[in-house]
Amino acid sequence: MQAKSGIVSRSVSSVSSSRSGSLFARLLAVLSVAVTIVLVDSISAEAEAANPKYAGIVVDAKTGNVLYSENADRLQYPASLTKMMTLYMTFEALEQGRIRLDTQVPFSARAAAQAPTKLGVRAGGSITVEQGILGLVTLSANDAATALGEMLGGGSEDRFAQLMTAKAHALGMTRTTYRNANGLPNTAQMTTARDQARLGIALRQHFPQYYGYFSTRAFKFGTRTIRSHNRLVGSVRGVDGIKTGYTRAAGFNLVSSVQVDGKSIVGVVLGGASTPARDAQMRNLIATYLPKASSRGGSSALVAETAPAPAMIETPAPVEPQKAPQQVAKTITSAQPPVSAAAADLGLPHKGPLPDARYQVAETEVAYAETAAPKTDNPLVTQAMPAPTKVKTKTFKPQAAAAVPTDESDAAVDNVTTASTNPTSANTGPAGWVVQVGVSPSRQMAMDLLDSAKSKGGKALASAKPFAIAYGAGSEQVYRARFGGFDDQRDAINACKALKKAGVKCWAAAQ
Repeated sequence: MQAKSGIVSRSVSSVSSSRSGSLFARLLAVLSVAVTIVLVDSISAEAEAANPKYAGIVVDAKTGNVLYSENADRLQYPASLTKMMTLYMTFEALEQGRIRLDTQVPFSARAAAQAPTKLGVRAGGSITVEQGILGLVTLSANDAATALGEMLGGGSEDRFAQLMTAKAHALGMTRTTYRNANGLPNTAQMTTARDQARLGIALRQHFPQYYGYFSTRAFKFGTRTIRSHNRLVGSVRGVDGIKTGYTRAAGFNLVSSVQVDGKSIVGVVLGGASTPARDAQMRNLIATYLPKASSRGGSSALVAETAPAPAMIETPAPVEPQKAPQQVAKTITSAQPPVSAAAADLGLPHKGPLPDARYQVAETEVAYAETAAPKTDNPLVTQAMPAPTKVKTKTFKPQAAAAVPTDESDAAVDNVTTASTNPTSANTGPAGWVVQVGVSPSRQMAMDLLDSAKSKGGKALASAKPFAIAYGAGSEQVYRARFGGFDDQRDAINACKALKKAGVKCWAAAQ
């Protein structure tokens, strides 16, 4: 029996030893793979930093301080980072109520003919605004970007590019010029790493209710499942967007937003040598500079928290040319992320400058007052604001099909001029700071809107004077519902914040 027991004991010992050896071997293999990945990332990051086309920057989004900078002000091609501004303009139109997520975006022959990557919608077809947004943030669809640009530019992508450039300059992106909505090669379309960091911060700050789209990993378009080009979302802790880009001349570009453990940064890599090298450099920047970011600067009112977007978003199939828009609209459901009450569109002393007025119906205005001096020497936030600009554009009418110029050189594009903004009506309302809560087709509807808003504004609107100003003429005339009588900018901003907490959209500006 003892002999048998010894045999069994040795057998068990042998099996145990074999299993231990196998487990140890597996652990060694896993460790070897992990070390290899770290070494590859390190080597890729070093090679990327030595790339002559490379430019990069990391900004603490809570303080505005630049944590890292290399060639940050050198002019480079944005490639598909251009779509960040196309989306900024789209979010702005949504916020103002000029379009909805289920508004149909028509595809002209020009839009349908854009080079890949693309959704592949035929000329005469259409998609919803939400499908366009998802197509831009995941696939970086060039045809959808052009279609959105033509729609928001009154039928002209050239006009939309002028609006994009004016908006960029209003945000302090003074070295950025746009020539198209999608980022396909154009030697005049230029930007800098610093300007792209400013835009990344602006998208997070100004549109928290829509920013969640940037973390979408995939969405269903008809029978296709389209997955995101942004490989860092879902693989690097805290990364919640924003955008990738590539052309042969630009190299591989990436803007990344990170929010984790009370810290918040935006990083930019331009001119990468390859997708792996670009991504490795961004991982390296995040790992190096996120620990150095402040967890105390700014406030919850400056950087709003947004609910994460679902990994997969399903949208209705694209509209075929023969289908009537009203039939399709019944099947559309919105996947808009929730609005954070903590979000503030104004009063950002340590962030990229925000214009105090937004583009409006009938006559587009960009106007803002001088901002308070920031408590930092960081050029990202101390750069002088541009002179006020005024851009004339046609009223956007969702039901009207966008006109398609037959030749870009023949497209009628209004000139962008530097001038003060004057309403077309003699009734300008009270002078000083005002808060606008909406635009209505009649004076009575505007006053009703003001009555409703005042009941929700509480003490902040107790002494405010409601008034409606007519803009435009004939069938294009609209009435802007505004509150006046504020002593200074702070009072107007506080009133707007109170309205937003009550669910009323608004913006403050100097009258």
